[in-house]
Amino acid sequence: MKNYFLILVVLASLFFNSCKNDKGETENTTPSTGDIGPINSNSDVKGYGILNRLPAIWNGPVTSSTALGSYPEWIVDFRPVSAAQVSSKNELDSVNNILMGFFIVKHNNAYKMAFRNGGGFAGLQRIAYAVIDSASETPNNYFYRFADFKAGKNRVYVDVKFKDDSLIMHTYTNIYNTQPSAVTHMLWKAKLQDTTSAQNAKTHFAFPQKQMVKDFSTTFDGLSEAIYYGTSGDPYNETAQPYLGKTTVNVSFGAGYTPNPTKKVFLMITTQPLFSGFAFNPSQLKYRSRYVFLASDDTQFTFNYMHPGNYYLYSLYDSNGDGTFSTGDWMSSNLTNTFTLAELGNQTVNTTIDFTIP
Repeated sequence: MKNYFLILVVLASLFFNSCKNDKGETENTTPSTGDIGPINSNSDVKGYGILNRLPAIWNGPVTSSTALGSYPEWIVDFRPVSAAQVSSKNELDSVNNILMGFFIVKHNNAYKMAFRNGGGFAGLQRIAYAVIDSASETPNNYFYRFADFKAGKNRVYVDVKFKDDSLIMHTYTNIYNTQPSAVTHMLWKAKLQDTTSAQNAKTHFAFPQKQMVKDFSTTFDGLSEAIYYGTSGDPYNETAQPYLGKTTVNVSFGAGYTPNPTKKVFLMITTQPLFSGFAFNPSQLKYRSRYVFLASDDTQFTFNYMHPGNYYLYSLYDSNGDGTFSTGDWMSSNLTNTFTLAELGNQTVNTTIDFTIP
């Protein structure tokens, strides 16, 4: 049991003492589909092949020049949210979170793949849009580069590479125009974990298809860059994302378990169970989809913009404050806490931390 919790904390250890704790986002509205339109199946969509390769759970280390620094694991669950779009949502809490999406747009009288990358960091919002400007697809080597719609790759660009079971995402920025050219912002070297979790969405949408998700023909006219600081003016706000729902988790403690408010609670959601009875199966960690760290007196958190599907919820409490989950720490004794989130659904799940790890 101790080894299980040591494995879990690997992805958390560098964040435990730096994250601001807050409740999750709760707003979620039915999206507008006004821009969606069919594209002739014979039409070229630059970078279209990336849609065949992204849907999966990916996991790997991050090297970063940001204030969060580098860390050993970043788990991203990419799934279709329409016939021509994939997305993922990650959060540490409601302040630090990110939503990424790849989708088809119309731009300069042509159809192309675009990349939305944005969310909250330390209470500030930043949303950036990039359009594909280079693509190369050869057997077992696939390369896609996305650059700022207006300022180009001198301001910000992202290289996405696939080879075998690997995904490499390398982001460059000129750091708010303080550098003569873009330099490394983040490097993520991920390995394929699971493709089955995305299969229902792929079937539901007959994914992928050539459909225009957004018409960005004139969206960035008059701007110097396709970056927004705050949600005002965002041309594809998170509230407009299709198909996604939200899950609110209520956290409580069993009789005799009184948490210290300075300690942390870890919520983790997987697409397959981690336990068979009381036996932990470490190979199932590849099915991790969403997770968050909370102060132990946070009794509720909402996982927003979440893929519909079947899930398992696990909750853990770092009782001894050593930054690892080990003997003497607490967890929920419910090892089969399952729930299903419907399309645009709103689900509530309860978890009770009531077991001391021997």
